[in-house]
Parts: sequence; structure tokens; C-alpha cells
Amino acid sequence: MEDEDQQKIADLIKELVLRLLSQNPTSDSQPLNPKSPSFHKHLRYALRILSARLCPSIAPDSAAIAESIKRRLVTKGKSSQALTFSELYTKFASKTGPGSVNNKWAVLHLLDIVSEDRKNAGAQLGSPLLLLPNLSLNDAESGDGDSRVLRRGGSKEKGWNNGVLVVASDSGNFRDIAFREFANFVKEENEVSEEILVREVLYACQGIDGKYVKFDAGSDGYVLSDSIKVPRATRTMVRKLCELGWLFRKVKGYIWDSMDRFPAEDVGTVGQAFCAALQDELSDYYKLLAVLEAQSMNRIPLISESVNSGNYLSLRRLSVWIAEPMVKMRLMAVLVDKCKVLKGGAMAGAIHLHAQHGDPMVQEFMRRLLRRVCSPLFEMVRSWVLEGELEDIFAEFFVVGQPVKAESLWREGYMLHPGMLPSFISQSLAQRILRTGKSINFLRVCCDDRGWADAATEAAAAAGTSTSRGGLGYGKTDALESLVDEAAKRIDEHLLDVMYNRYKFKEHCLAIKRYLLLGQGDFVQYLMDIVGPQLSEPANTISSFQLAGLLETAIRASNAQYDDPDILDRLRVKMMPHGTGDRGWDVFSLEYDARVPLDTVFTESVMAKYLRIFNFLWKLRRVEHALIGAWKTMKPNCITSNSFTKLQQAVKLQLVSTLRRCQVLWDEMNHFVTNLQYYIMFEVLEFSWSNLSNEMEVAKDLDDLLAAHERYLNSIVEKSLLGERSQTLYKSLFVLFDLILRFRSHADRLYEGIHELQARSESSLPSQDKSKSRKQMKDRSSEPGSWFSEGRKALTQRTNEFLRNMGQDLDSISKEYSSLLENFISQLPEQQHVDLKFLLFRLDFTEFYSRQHPSS
Repeated sequence: MEDEDQQKIADLIKELVLRLLSQNPTSDSQPLNPKSPSFHKHLRYALRILSARLCPSIAPDSAAIAESIKRRLVTKGKSSQALTFSELYTKFASKTGPGSVNNKWAVLHLLDIVSEDRKNAGAQLGSPLLLLPNLSLNDAESGDGDSRVLRRGGSKEKGWNNGVLVVASDSGNFRDIAFREFANFVKEENEVSEEILVREVLYACQGIDGKYVKFDAGSDGYVLSDSIKVPRATRTMVRKLCELGWLFRKVKGYIWDSMDRFPAEDVGTVGQAFCAALQDELSDYYKLLAVLEAQSMNRIPLISESVNSGNYLSLRRLSVWIAEPMVKMRLMAVLVDKCKVLKGGAMAGAIHLHAQHGDPMVQEFMRRLLRRVCSPLFEMVRSWVLEGELEDIFAEFFVVGQPVKAESLWREGYMLHPGMLPSFISQSLAQRILRTGKSINFLRVCCDDRGWADAATEAAAAAGTSTSRGGLGYGKTDALESLVDEAAKRIDEHLLDVMYNRYKFKEHCLAIKRYLLLGQGDFVQYLMDIVGPQLSEPANTISSFQLAGLLETAIRASNAQYDDPDILDRLRVKMMPHGTGDRGWDVFSLEYDARVPLDTVFTESVMAKYLRIFNFLWKLRRVEHALIGAWKTMKPNCITSNSFTKLQQAVKLQLVSTLRRCQVLWDEMNHFVTNLQYYIMFEVLEFSWSNLSNEMEVAKDLDDLLAAHERYLNSIVEKSLLGERSQTLYKSLFVLFDLILRFRSHADRLYEGIHELQARSESSLPSQDKSKSRKQMKDRSSEPGSWFSEGRKALTQRTNEFLRNMGQDLDSISKEYSSLLENFISQLPEQQHVDLKFLLFRLDFTEFYSRQHPSS
């Protein structure tokens, strides 16, 4: 089928040539023989023209050509012909299938050119038969290289009055002549060839000065010498291309300074990784320059030779080649400027900020760079989270360690360095990373435990990572969070298990509550009974060793003896610093020895708070103990009515009145102390302990445990009037305590005098009791100023005077107590803590004080 088409095309070409030669005015008058040698030469020339690669300089658009032809006809006033052409073109364009023309635009273009040529030829030669240029044998075979495109002249007998267009492929073609003239023009205008400029630019891209392009420190860049004669556009292009060399010089200088000039501690491992990543990128850049330099050795062909040219490098081609390296080099130069004064996590975070880019090429480049840069940082994270090792010799990690004592390891040993925290690690994740490594170090140093290693291995297996190096990297944030969460959960759980079971944290908290916060009632009562006489002495005369023995006695005499011996061994007597005039009651205290690792919770500041609470509770218990002692003295069976039958009626009434005032005042004081004691023991201590117990059950890590204990302690301090906002109320309360203790001493004096009077007034006793009474009276009569050394009249007088003085003292104490209590109660509503307002409700439940002093 294809052979038949080829033969058909050949026959059509022969017929076309035959017709053209027969109509050509330059041909002979005799008919031309198709088998003659002359015809075959013309046929070969026509075939050569048809097989040439010449093509029109228009777009292959049939609709555009048809529109152009129609517009030209309308412009010339041939509207009817334009309408006819439009109908014919519509039919021609709609014709498809077998027998249709494929290249419709080419047919239209050919017809348009033929029409214009006929018009031009008719105007020039006056013959409508000239369709194509002269196909004479002499012209076709002419090899004259100097012939021009437009030939003028010719024989008048042949009808050639003007020149015609010669379509040929020899050296006389107009296009070749134009190309040669352009090349000569370029050589005349340029003093330096483009090949040399390309090589000069390649030298500049490597940071090397060439012959014509050199680095100028004044302009801070590579410039082409002004003495070189080149076009302005070429000079501008060279300057733009040499920007790559300036960027390369900046990046290379940073690498050289960081690796050779600056000490390692100023650069750090992250900085070294950054330099290594930049060096790898420059290695790829060097490979590209090698390829470009090889291409620059090829000659740049003329435009007419572009079809058959091989690989070469011009300035424009070079600009295309280095477009992508230019983007990368600019980015690296920006990163170099940004990271000059940074290191470690700060450097990684600064580089990460430039990775947020919309260009996929830039994103991939930054991701590849950050994987190398962040490798040391993620290795530090892995080592810290799984091994508790701080491999940070150049201070680059966002976790900072410092040498501290074992009791301060958790709170002060390790902390976050915000300046070194990269932006791709959140603050919450950094806190979990810090706590995980800190837990491992706490277990290893303070608890002497090695069980964390198994927990770390299980965490790595659960997270799907390896405990070896290289398991983490940039872009694997989910894997990092998974590893940290699994490690934190398992290691914190193991830490709490060690604290609760091995070191019995809960038991020690309960022991402190029972002994330092005086929750063990029988122990406290017995201790106060046996140390009372000792503590009444001046503080500088009391032996701490004797008090330690009394403490041991109190333990053995109470239910405290059944506690864990380790807990009892930690309970000790402490004598606070004292001055002149201080009594033992003022300096006595108990302390609890919290050893490692418990001293992480029970620090010195925490134990100081416990000491403040103990002193307050000890003072409250002392006041309560004093009132109980006064009651024992005042109880009814101590005084019988028969003892005062021989006294005068006035003295008897005065005695009863004094005793009544003393009893009423004791009741008021006892009411106040009892309610305050109830509030402290139940509303403060027990409620806070219940909250602490619940929080210990739900604590997930040691930080939760520390926070729970701190809230527990602060709650007790605030509710017990020991907070900063309750200092005025606290001082008022202690003045009340001192007044109650003074009342106890007055009550003792009163009843000592009454007992003395009772002993003197006894008249009827059994013989044995009488002899005993006489002995006591004899002993007392020897004392100077004793009532028994006086007579009955003097006894009555002394009794009146004594009761009057005691009554006055009691009235004074009663008034002062009422004033102080009113002041104390009036301050309670001003307190911000709601529990202190509840204390007011307990003290004034019947609104007795409110009605008594409505103004307050």
C-alpha cells in the first residue's frame, strides 16, 4: 500500500514539473520529452526542493490562515469572493476520512503563496503563466557561490525584466549570508569571545579569580573588568551568573572557619554536622561544575549550525544550568548567616524555620540537610531518654545538668535550657524528655536501682525503635513522641513502685503526721506528762540526752512501740536556738530524719515548715495540757464544804465568788481551746491527709508526688494560721495562749492558798491523819510569812487579802482575755481562706460573742 502511495506521489511530481516547464517562457518552443536527460535533471532539482527541510515561519494553524485570507479579500473590496472562500473552507475543513487532506494548513499556505507570487510575477513580467521560480537547467545546476538572492538582469528576449526569488540550499542562500554577517558583527563588537567568558564565570563559581572576571572587595562580588569591551547585556548576565561564586565563597568560608579556625567547643557537634552537610552539597556542586567545564571546551556554533551542533555551553545555557544550584546556594548562604553565632539546638531550630517553604525542591533540600544536622541532637535525646546519659560535652542539648547533692538532684540537678530548645520539639515534649532522663538518674544515684534498664528496653520495643544509635531522626517526630511517652510511662511507674514499696514513702508520711503533727494522741499525752517538769526549767539547764531518754520512754509506754523500728529510729529530739530567759517549752521540738531518697521530698525547707507546724501544735497542746492540769486542781473533790464551816460568812462568800470567777474563766478558755484543737486536728490535718492519700494513689510520676505533698503542706500552713496573710491573726492567737498559761499559774496559786487554808482549818481528823497534818503544818510554819505562824485573826485577815488580790488578778485576766478573744474573732471574717471562716462558725456557734459585741 505504501509503495503504491509513493509511486503515485512520484507520478504527480513528474506531471507538475512537466506542466511548469511547458508553461515557462524560458523553455524551448519544441515539446519537452519526459524521457530526455534535461527533464530528469529538472525533476531531480524539484525533488531536492521538495525534500528540503525548509519550513514557513508561521504556526501550523489552518483557521488562522483562512481568517487571514478572508480578511485580506474583504480589505480589497472583494466581499463576495471572501464569502465564497469561507464556504469552500468550511467544506474543506469538514472533510475527514479516506481521501481527505491531513495538513490542511499547509495546502492553504501554499495556495496563498502561489497567489501572491502570480500577482508579483504578473506585475513584473506581464505574464500570468509564471507560477514558480525559473527551473532552467543552467540555473538549477549553477554552483556559483557568489550569486545573490535577488538577481537583476537577464535576456529581454526571454522576458526577464526583473529578478526572481531563487530557492536553493547552496552557500548563496540569504539565510546563510545573514548568519555570516551576524557572526562578523558579534566578533567586531566583542573583544572577548563568549567561550572565554563562560570559562571565566565557571572559575568565579569556584571562588577562583580569572583573567577578566575577578573578585572586587569594594563591591563585594565578582565583576568583569571595565576595560573589557563587551555588550551591556553580556556584562549584566556575567554579573548575575557570578552571584553564584559570591554565595559559594560565603558558604566555603563558613565551613573553613568552623572546621579549622574556631575551637570545637565553639562549634559543637551540631555545627560540625551542619558543616559536613554543607560540604556534601558542595561536592554535588563540584560534580556539576566539572560537567559544565567539560561542555565549555566545545565551540559555540553559529545559529545556522544549531541543527547539527553537539554539547556546548553559552552564557544563556549556563544560566539555565545553574538556576537550581543558585537557589540551593542562596539558601545555604542564608543559613550560614543565621547560624554564625548559634550552636546546638538553637542552630537546629533556626534551620528548621527555613524548612517551612512551599517549593518542593527547597523542602526536600532542607529535609535532607536537617537530617544530617539534627542527627547529633536526636542521639542526645535517645541517650538521655533510654540511658539517662547526658552526652553533651559542648553544651548543645536543651537539658542542662549541674553537680548537686543527692537530695537536690531531682529539683536542681537537671533543667531545661529554653535557648537550646529547637522549634520542632514542643515545650510539653521537652518536659517529658527532661523528666524521663531525670527519673533514670534519680533511680540510679539516689535509689541505687537498676530496674530502669528493663523498663527502657520495653519502652523502645513498644515504640518500635531500637536502643542503639540512629533509631531517631528529623522528620520522625511521631516516633520520638511515641518513644518518650512509652519510656516515661514505664520508668515513672517503676520509680513510684520503688518509692512506695522499697522506701515506704506512704508509711513515712504517716509517721510524720503522727509524731511531728502530733496525731498519735497517747504518745503526745504521755510525752507531755513526763517532759513537763523538765521543760519548765530554763532552756540552758536542760540536757538533750535526758530528753531523748524521755522520748524513748514515751514511745515504749504508748502504741508507738509497735511501729516500724526504722521509723522510730528516725524520730529525734531537737533543741532550737535559745536565748536568756527561754524555758524548755520554748525550745523543745521533734525532728524526723528523712534520708536519701526521701529527702528529695522532705527537703530542708519542707522540714522547716513541718517544724513551724510542730511548734504551733505543741504550743496548742501545751495550753490544752495546762487547762487539763488546772481542771485537776479545780475538781470538786479537792475542796469540801466542811473545810470552811469555821470561816466568817464574808470570807466564805468571797472565797466562793473567787472560785466561781475562776471556774467560769476556765470554761471560756477551755471552750476556745477545745474548738480550736478540733478544727486543727480534723478540719485541717485529717482533711489534708485524706487529699494527700487520694493524690498519691493517682500520681503518675515523681513530679506529681512532689506537687501533691507540697499542696498538702501548704494547705496545713494556710489553714493553721501560719501563712503570710494570717500573721496578724497568728500573733493574736499566741498572745491568747500566753494569757491562758498565765491563768494556769494564777489558778495554781489560788488553789495552793486554798489548800493551805483548808489544812489550817481542819479540826476533826483521824489520829493518823492528824499526826500527818500536824507534820505538814509544822513544816509550813517554819516558812517565813506562813499563815500558820499567825493566829486565827491574822489568818482571817490574810485570807481576805489573798482572796481580794486573786479576785482582782482574775478580773484583770478575764477582761484581757475577753478583749483578745474579741479581737481574734473579729479578724476571722477578714481571712480569705474559707476554712478559717468555718473556725469562726465553731467558736461562735450560739452567736454569744456576736450578741455580746454587736459593733464588732
